[in-house]
Amino acid sequence: MSDTLRNQLLGLGFKAAPKEKAKTARRDDKRPARGRPGGGKPGSGKPDRKAAPASRKPRSQEDIDLAKAYAIRAQREKDERIAAEKARQEEARLRREARARVAELVKGKALNREDADIARHFPYGGKIKRIYVTAEQLKALNAGELGVIQQEGRYLLVTADLVAQAEAIFAPAIALKVDPAATAGDDPYADPQYQVPDDLVW
Repeated sequence: MSDTLRNQLLGLGFKAAPKEKAKTARRDDKRPARGRPGGGKPGSGKPDRKAAPASRKPRSQEDIDLAKAYAIRAQREKDERIAAEKARQEEARLRREARARVAELVKGKALNREDADIARHFPYGGKIKRIYVTAEQLKALNAGELGVIQQEGRYLLVTADLVAQAEAIFAPAIALKVDPAATAGDDPYADPQYQVPDDLVW
């Protein structure tokens, strides 16, 4: 394009083409400045800390104390849970050992008979249970001369002496123990309106 044409175009309002200098300046803007890798001061090689906003506020003493209190409480609760679990395991172990000793005590000494046809009911574990006895055993059981021990889901009829020994080892194993010396005041059904005939079996 000749100067004349160029002048004419400029006169009409067209702008002049940008010079080479502007192009090189734009290229230089894309390159990082030397000695300023993190945007720090020239030649320092360190990032400018003042330019970057603080990412975390310093924790106050109150926040630190609260965090410590939470940590202490969590640790204490964990220790209590562990101690309670150990106590449960120890109690279960002692119960197993006591049951085993009772089983050894009454082994071969049960008086249950196959020909027993009288059902003797009694409360145990919040439910009504029953054991079959003969007429003679029923009298002895009601007189406190015999008792019933629960062993591995079975109810064993045993002598009063065995009941006393088993009770000393593991009281929850005693399913039925009649105290002949119990006074009428100990019986909530001692009132005459609740009296039941002696020959009635329930």
